[in-house]
This record gives sequence, structure tokens and C-alpha cells, in this order.
Amino acid sequence: MTVLRIQNFAQIRHVDLALGDLTVLVGAQGTGKSLALQWLKTALDGKQIVSALLAAGQTVAGEPDVLIDQIFGVGMGAAWSASTTVSWDGQSIEPQNIGKRGTGTESVFYIPAHRSMLISDGWALPFQKLTVDTPVVARLFSQNLFDRFTSRSSKGDKLFPLDRVLKQQYRELIDQAVFHGGTVGIAEDKYVKRLKLSHGESQLPFMTWTAGQREFTPLLLGLYHLFPPSRVKKSQEVDWLIIEEPEMGLHPQAVMVFMLLVLELLWRGYRVVLSTHSPQVLTVLWMLRRLRENGARWQLLCEAFGIAKPRADLERVATAALKKDVRVHLLSFGTEKGGKVSSTDISSLDPGSDDDSVSGWGGLTGFASRCGEMVRQSVLEKPVVP
Repeated sequence: MTVLRIQNFAQIRHVDLALGDLTVLVGAQGTGKSLALQWLKTALDGKQIVSALLAAGQTVAGEPDVLIDQIFGVGMGAAWSASTTVSWDGQSIEPQNIGKRGTGTESVFYIPAHRSMLISDGWALPFQKLTVDTPVVARLFSQNLFDRFTSRSSKGDKLFPLDRVLKQQYRELIDQAVFHGGTVGIAEDKYVKRLKLSHGESQLPFMTWTAGQREFTPLLLGLYHLFPPSRVKKSQEVDWLIIEEPEMGLHPQAVMVFMLLVLELLWRGYRVVLSTHSPQVLTVLWMLRRLRENGARWQLLCEAFGIAKPRADLERVATAALKKDVRVHLLSFGTEKGGKVSSTDISSLDPGSDDDSVSGWGGLTGFASRCGEMVRQSVLEKPVVP
């Protein structure tokens, strides 16, 4: 088991994250989920991060707050204090040794929240064009999109659908949920190449797309990075995938398609870590745990995703998913005035638990439960008409 521990950093008092094959962080806004995920990236890929900063001409030496500012965004340097400790599997991580973490190649692929904001006027910016106000994980992801756009504009403009990148059933489900027959690609307009969504002869610029299409497209293009061509199962270098709030802007149908892609990634051998505010994401995890406990047949998992007649290759994906270790952690503020954030393992997701944080899935089902209770109460209180 791998464990990330963070103490006394920004609003975090104590976060202790045991990571499984699929790990999900939940919690209200401002509880430090993104900070914890960025520390995970830093713990495994510190050398890559420092190399990218140096290549962009930025200063990383000096006081601890200099490098913390560069990684987490300007102003975050003050979050590191004399009482701050961060460790990965018992190994201490400090600003002085971040540049020695990892091999220098990317072992963690990070897809940040607000990813659509990285596509300015239909084109992603390279790393050095984004300022130090932007967390380094977002700058690295923007560079990945920039490279993909540049490559596709020279090799062929289509970005979706692409043969031999995703299984046909996945492509069909994505189209039904997000693009509705449209084609995503690079098109030239007045000597400038930009991202376009085509429907027949119409070519729609990026900012005219639906919010869901704008959010899902960079998410999907990021996932392409983890689907090597031909018969290669996974990237040789990358072992981890981190995604912040994959549900942003998406209809529930699209969220379900995304979670199906997560199962594909698990089968390929990646370890996946998500942060979310979506009960749907936790519903999938709850189902995986219950199906596994019941020794369920793999077809039931496919049927849950609306695949009544799964092709043979989905059997391997579903069978593998039912064997994976699934973890859920709640990050929440303490009840005392000015309380800071600590973590709670709520992996059982047991609706019958006496612990409200477990039964309420970290607060994601609380409102719906209260509404249901109020309706039940109204029925009990309704006057009986003779």
C-alpha cells in the first residue's frame, strides 16, 4: 500500500491518504483536494517538474517558498512553514529534495480542473507562455495539449473520432453523450489553425461549443496520452493518472462514459486518482465494491453502463475492474472555530453506517437524503380526510 501524508500545509492540518488502484478524494470546496493531488505529483515527479521550470527560465533555488510558489502558484510559498511535513511511503519530501524525486521522466499524468481555460481561442499555450500564477500541473498539461494540437495539424486534423485509439464501443458512447455526430479537429481559418467542431459543412469555433463539449474535449485529448497506438497496453513511463473534477460541465450520461474509460485505464495497469463533487462517480465505486463482494459476473458491470451486448474485449476490462482495490477519502474542516482540514477513510461507502461521513458519502448524498426525508415526513403529517 502506498501512503501520502501531509501535515500543516496551507489549510491542511493532517491528511493521510492510502492509495489503491482507484482512489477518489471528496470534500467541500477549499478543503485542499487539489493541493493533496499536486503533492502526489510532486512526490513522484519532482525532478521532472524542476527540469520543466528551469527549461522555462525560472528560478527554483533559494528559500523553500520560492519553489513552492513555482509549483503551486504564486502566493502559496507562505503555506510551507517550519511545522510542515510531507512524506511518501515514509520518505520525507522537502523543498530541498523535490528536484531529486523521480527519474526525470513523467510517471504521473495530471489533468487539472478548469482545463478548458487552457485552450485560448481554440489553441493551447505552451508551458513557458503561462505565468507562475498558474500551478505547474496545469502548465504541464497545457504543454501536452499544445504538442498534440501541433502534431495533429501536421499529420491530419481529426482529433475525434480516431480509429485505433479507443475501442469502437467507447467512441460510440462518447459520440452519443457529447458530440452527437460531430467531428473534432484542427481547421485553418484566415491562415490560423484552431480547434473546430464540424457538423457537415459547419465548423464551430471552440467558444461556441457547449460547456460540456469544451470541458470534455481536453479531458479526452489528455486521456489519449495514456492509450498508446497499436497493441501496446500502456505507456512505459506513466504509471499514475490524476484527474481533478472530471464531471465539470458534463451531463450524467457523459460522466458514466468517463467512468467506463477509467475502468479501461485500470485494466491497462494505470493507478487512477480522482477528485470529485459528483455522487455518480461514487455510485460507480460503491457498485464495484458491492459487485466484488457478491462475486458478481462481469456482464452486470457492463449492463450498468448501458452495454447490453458487450464485445469480447470488454470482458477483460470488466473482469479486471471487479478485482481492483478502491479507496475513498473525505477531506473536511474541523468543527472547532478556525478548524483546519483532516482526512477520513470512507472507502466502505456503507449507506447503513452510523458514521454520517460514510453513509452520506462525504456529504454528496446528504441533500437528496434530507429532501427524501422531508417528503416522507410530509406524508406522515398530511391530514387524513374522512
